[in-house]
Amino acid sequence: MIQDILLPFLLVGLAELGDKTQLAVLVLSTKTRRYASLLAGVMLAFILTDGIAILFGNYISQRIPMDYVRIGAGLMFIIFGLMTLHNRNKNEEEGSYELKSPFMSGFWLILLAEMGDKTQLAAALFATQYNPLLVFIGVIAALFILSATAVYLGKMVMGKVDKKTISTIAGVLFILIGASFFL
Repeated sequence: MIQDILLPFLLVGLAELGDKTQLAVLVLSTKTRRYASLLAGVMLAFILTDGIAILFGNYISQRIPMDYVRIGAGLMFIIFGLMTLHNRNKNEEEGSYELKSPFMSGFWLILLAEMGDKTQLAAALFATQYNPLLVFIGVIAALFILSATAVYLGKMVMGKVDKKTISTIAGVLFILIGASFFL
């Protein structure tokens, strides 16, 4: 029973450490002061993607062409990056660096990025071997800890680095992450 939670927790946690989704959460957290809202959107996306994967296992990956999901996620990251780069000078003049809706930004970005991701597929595979509810608890606990850490690190970075530099780095990272979906 303990392995049903612990194994998915450890392996998904290790696989997600430094992953594109966690990097995206960190970058998004530098664009808002509404951290709880961002984290709630991110976690809802993880709950949906990994919950669906656990419920339906490989069925989804066999029915939805993952190439389409990857292209959509890649385009979304690139659009976020271009918008960030475009708005960095405008935001400096207005003094605003806030996301309009941290919840929705985090939700949609993670929802698309996580579809077909290795951790989603790992969760589905664990659910075929172990108790699906316990697997879900282990996976979501790992993703919560990593996402909360990424939000906290983003908050720390925001206080120590020039906001225009953060916007430039964030824009470039989003574009690079988006491009990686096409490789």
